[in-house]
Amino acid sequence: MKAIFAVPITAAMIYRAWSHQSLTPAGIIAATLTAIAHAYHPWNLPFALLIVFFLAGTRVTKVKHDVKATLTMQSTGNAGGEGARTHVQVFANSAVASVLCLLHTYQLRRREQYSTDKCFSLPGDLLVVGIIANYAAVAADTFSSELGILSKSKPRLITSPTFRQVPPGTNGGVTAWGSAAGLLGSLVIVTASMALTPFCDVKASNGWSFKERQRFTFAMTLWGALGSTLDSFLGGWLQQSVVDTRTGRIVEGEGGKTVLVSKRGPSSMHYDKKAEVKSQLLNGQGKDSIPIQAVGDEDDMEPTAVEAKRYNAQKKDRQPSFGDNKPSRVVESGSLGILDNNEVNFLMALTMSIGAMAIAGWVWNIPMSSILQ
Repeated sequence: MKAIFAVPITAAMIYRAWSHQSLTPAGIIAATLTAIAHAYHPWNLPFALLIVFFLAGTRVTKVKHDVKATLTMQSTGNAGGEGARTHVQVFANSAVASVLCLLHTYQLRRREQYSTDKCFSLPGDLLVVGIIANYAAVAADTFSSELGILSKSKPRLITSPTFRQVPPGTNGGVTAWGSAAGLLGSLVIVTASMALTPFCDVKASNGWSFKERQRFTFAMTLWGALGSTLDSFLGGWLQQSVVDTRTGRIVEGEGGKTVLVSKRGPSSMHYDKKAEVKSQLLNGQGKDSIPIQAVGDEDDMEPTAVEAKRYNAQKKDRQPSFGDNKPSRVVESGSLGILDNNEVNFLMALTMSIGAMAIAGWVWNIPMSSILQ
C-alpha cells in the first residue's frame, strides 16, 4: 500500500485507540508494528482488512457495554466487559496474518522480475486465502463473543455431552444469537475483501467470473464463521472458565490471562491452625486462656463467648457462619486449563488460515509448498 495513505490512516487509528483507551500503550506499539507489516504489502487488501477488523471489533465491543459489564466480572473484582486490549491480544489476532502478508509480499516482489501481472488469478495464491481466512475467523469470534453474550437465552456448553446450560461468558458456551453474530462478522470481512482484492479480469485466461467470486465469497464467509465454532470447542476443552460462587458470574482474567482458582491449600491450613489455638484459649485451655462466662442465650453472650461457640477445637476449624469453608471460585468448564484466552485465539487463527489454504490448494490443485516459494 502506498505510504501516502498508510501513514495518516495508521496515525489516525493509533490516536483513536489512545483517545478511546481501547489499547494499552504496549498494545498501541504492537498495533503499529502490525500495521507496518500489512502496509508493506503492495496491495491495499491486507491493510484494509486490518483497519476494518479493528473498527468493527471496537464497535461491537462498545455495544451495550454497561449491560455486558453486569454479566461477568474481572479477576480484580471490578465489573466485567472488555477493557483495553494488550499487545498479546493484538498479536493473537493478527500475528498469523502479518506473517502471511510478509510472505506474499516477498512472492510478489520476486514476480516483478519476470512478470507484470499483479492481479489475483484463478487459481490464485494460497497466501491471500490465508490472510482473508484469518480475519474472517477472528472477526467472527469477536462478533460472536461480544454480541452473543447479550442473548436472552442461556448459552449451552458445546463440549458437554448434554449441552448443559452455563453462565454467559463461559468459554465453549454457544447460543443461536452468538452463532448468527459470528456469521455477520465473517461476512463483513469477506465482503470487504471481495471489494478490495485485485481479481484478474474475466476476459483473461486466468480471470474470475462473477459466479466464481460468489462461490468464493460464500465459502470464505462460512469458513470464517466456523472459526468461531472452533474457538468455542478449543475454549471449552483447553481454557478454564472460572465462576464466582457468590454471584454466579464468570470471572475474566486481565488481558485474557488465566484466572486463579482458590483451593484449600497451605494458606487455609495456616488459618485452621490459628483457629485451633484461638479455640483452645477461648475454651479455657492453657495458662493464657480466657475465662468464659456461662450465659444462656447467644445474644446475651460476651463477644469472646460467641467466638468460643463458633470455634470447635476437635474439628480444628471454624464453624462456617457465612460459607467460610467454600471456595469463592470454581471451574465451570475447560478443566484441562492448558491455554489462556490469547493462546486459544492464536491457535484458532492459525488453524483456520492453514486449513483454508489447504482446502483451496486441494480444490485448485496447488501444493502447499507454494506458500514458501
